[in-house]
Amino acid sequence: MCCQQARFSYLHMKYLFFSWLAVFVGSWIVYVEYSSYTELCRGHECKNSICDKYKKGVIDGSACSSLCEKQTLYLRKCYTANPNSQVYSGSWGDLEGVIKCQMEEAPHYDLGGEPRKEAAAAFNKPTKGTSVEKFREMIIEHLKAKVGDQANLADLATQVLSIADGNKDSHISLPEARSTWALLQLNEFLLALVLHDREHTPKLLGFCGDLYVMEKVPHAPLYGISLPWIIEMWIPAGLRRSMDQWFTPSWPHKAKISIGLLELVEDIFHGTFGSFLMCDVSATTFGYNDRHDLKVMDARYIVPEAIFQEVIRQQRCDVDEDCLYGADCLTSCDLTKHRCTTEVTRPNLAKACDALKDYILRGAPSDVREELEKQLYACIALKGLAEQMEIEHSLILNNLKTLLWKKISHTKDS
Repeated sequence: MCCQQARFSYLHMKYLFFSWLAVFVGSWIVYVEYSSYTELCRGHECKNSICDKYKKGVIDGSACSSLCEKQTLYLRKCYTANPNSQVYSGSWGDLEGVIKCQMEEAPHYDLGGEPRKEAAAAFNKPTKGTSVEKFREMIIEHLKAKVGDQANLADLATQVLSIADGNKDSHISLPEARSTWALLQLNEFLLALVLHDREHTPKLLGFCGDLYVMEKVPHAPLYGISLPWIIEMWIPAGLRRSMDQWFTPSWPHKAKISIGLLELVEDIFHGTFGSFLMCDVSATTFGYNDRHDLKVMDARYIVPEAIFQEVIRQQRCDVDEDCLYGADCLTSCDLTKHRCTTEVTRPNLAKACDALKDYILRGAPSDVREELEKQLYACIALKGLAEQMEIEHSLILNNLKTLLWKKISHTKDS
C-alpha cells in the first residue's frame, strides 16, 4: 500500500512538472511572438505621424484624404520585416493594396542600407517659394546623382511631376512636392519609375508623404512555405528546399514567371536609365499575378550601380566578407588599402538563375530538362569580373529565354 502511494505521488509530481514546463514554454513562445510583433508592427504609429503632418499642411498626396479624413484607406495585416519600413496589406475602397510607410526615425539610405545623418522623412524640401521649374531641376539633379547622366532624365522628371500632382488639378502644391521628394529618396519608388512601362513592379495607387500604396500582388512569395520556427529547426535542409517547391504552379506557368525574372534582369542591366544591382535575389522578394507575370515585391535592395560603387569604395575592410551589401552583393577587399573594390563578384543573372534552379527544374518536361539544367549551371557559374562577361551574359540569358519560350509558346499558358 505504501509503495503504491509513493508510486502515485511520483507520477503525480512528474505530471505536474511536465504540465508546468509545457505552460512555461508555451507562455514564453507567446511572449516572444507578441514582443516581436509589437516591436516590428508599428504601422499605426506611422499613420498617425503622417496624418499629423498632413493636417498641419506639411505634406499632401492622392491618398492623404482617404487615409486621414475619410478613413477609407485601412491598414490590415502586418507583413513588416524591418521596424523602420512598415509593410501592411490594406484596402482602399474597392481596391486591395499593399501599404508601405517609413518610420520617422529611420535614417536616410542612399544605398538602401547606408545611413546618413539626415532624417528620411523631414519633409523640408523643396522650401517655400520654390517654383515648379526649380523643382524640376532639383528632380533632374537628384536622378542624375542616382542613375548617372542619362539622355532621357527630362522624361523621367516629367513623369515624377505628373505623379506629384496627386489631385490632378494641374497644379503642384508645396505639400505635394515635399511628399514626392521624400518618395524619390526610396530605391523602390525609383525603380518603379524606371520600369514603369515594363510592368515588373506593382502600380503605385497613391501616396501621402512617404507612405505609399502599391497594387496588391495576389501570389507571393515566388515559392516556399512558412513554418513555425520550432518545426523549422527539426527539418533537414535538403527536405526543406524540397518542401518549398510543393505548392508551385504548373510547369508552363513557372516557365512564364521565370522568363519574367530573366526579362527583369535584362531590363536593369545597362537599361534606359543605367544599371541596377540586385542585392537580394530570394523568393520572398518576388511574386506574380493571376496572368503569371512576375512582380517585384520588395525593391529596397535593387540599387543603382553608380550609387553602390560610390558608397562601397569608401567601406573599410579586412576580409572580403566586410564588403557585403544586402544578401547578395559582394565585392573583394583590397588589402593594400583596406578598402572594398567596386566590382561585384557575381552578376544579377547568376543570382537569378540560382534562385530559379530548383523552381524551374522541378516538373520540367523530359525533352528540355537536360539542356535547361546545363544552361542554368552555366548561368550560375557566371562571374562579374570577366572582360567578356557582357557578351557571355547576353548569350546565356537569350538562350534560356528562347528555350523556355519555345516550350510554352504553343500553349495557352504563354
